[in-house]
Amino acid sequence: MNAFVLAGGLATRMGRDKALLGLDGRPLIEHALAKLRTLGFSPRIIGSRPDLARFAPIIADNYSQMGPLGGIEAALTASDAEQNLFLAVDLPWLPVDFLHWMMERANCTDALATVPRFQGLPQPLCAVYSRAMLPHVKAALVEGDAKVRRAVERAAVAAGMRVDEFNVESVAAAQSWSQRILLHRWFQNLNTPADFEKAVLEQLPRIH
Repeated sequence: MNAFVLAGGLATRMGRDKALLGLDGRPLIEHALAKLRTLGFSPRIIGSRPDLARFAPIIADNYSQMGPLGGIEAALTASDAEQNLFLAVDLPWLPVDFLHWMMERANCTDALATVPRFQGLPQPLCAVYSRAMLPHVKAALVEGDAKVRRAVERAAVAAGMRVDEFNVESVAAAQSWSQRILLHRWFQNLNTPADFEKAVLEQLPRIH
């Protein structure tokens, strides 16, 4: 399995570069990379962001202005592993133990995609994707369709494989490590200046 940080967003709602926002003495990109390194990966950063090369190797998008799906395509193209873990740059409270659990689940089920659902909503930017998705993701991008979930569902039908979506709340209820960070914060990302200001005022849990 390989691991990637998705950091190519335009951050239009934030109004400034999200990856370099400082939280708890470090930019968000370092928090995301540290989680993946704790799991034993040598992570790479996805996005046309040469300024982030001082943190980890960069993989540029092959399809410009196509959002996260373009980043997923670039990562799957560059990957030499069947399974690939993706983590959005703006999830600083997501427990490392949860990512490890999701990796183990993906290895056991061998699904085309392993995607958590939180409060009923899929979280496709924190997921494990098989390289078998690649030709179908490319096809979606060529058609101009950049919706991640739609591309995943189409790929599953075409490849004859299943998408493994699971409820985060059920996982947390069964795991002792889930009590270290309040569950409602796991997928509390930082999209706006108000989100970030609130995060600065709160202590970031020591999760890696």
